[in-house]
Amino acid sequence: MLPSIGLLGFGPTKVFSGHFSMDQVSTSIHPLSPAHFEEWLPLWRSYQTFYQASIAGEVTSESFRRMLDNAEPAFGAMAFRGESPAGFVHWIYHRSNWTIGDYCYLQDLYVHEQSRGRGIGRLLIEHVYAEARKASCSRVYWLTHETNATAMLLYDRVAERSGFVQYKKSL
Repeated sequence: MLPSIGLLGFGPTKVFSGHFSMDQVSTSIHPLSPAHFEEWLPLWRSYQTFYQASIAGEVTSESFRRMLDNAEPAFGAMAFRGESPAGFVHWIYHRSNWTIGDYCYLQDLYVHEQSRGRGIGRLLIEHVYAEARKASCSRVYWLTHETNATAMLLYDRVAERSGFVQYKKSL
């Protein structure tokens, strides 16, 4: 891994990237950096709108900061079509009592409406798979809403359904 440099008070920068060409416009995937905040934020808000959620500004700022901090197990990457932001993915590494290797929870995946149907969601998932392999994780997993049928068409091609049902209790 390349040395990291702290920028804009967000802490060390995490380094990884990739470039892909799927049509006439090149698609690239880059780690989140402080410079991406203004491009990431509208996508983050659109993602919340899609899920009918409202996340407080201080939570948004802290989450973005954590994804830039090498001391945190949280990561993020953005997809660009040419120079335009097209989507993002966030993931978190955590321990498991079932394996030696950590698990990788793909927490958020979003592709801008105008960029859908171009393989960007798949590229972002594959990016997480590659990063999780490098981190010696034993599993990547995620959740989606039961009504997200379009995304599930992709998910059924790149992973297997676990059969588990999620329960939660807000504290």
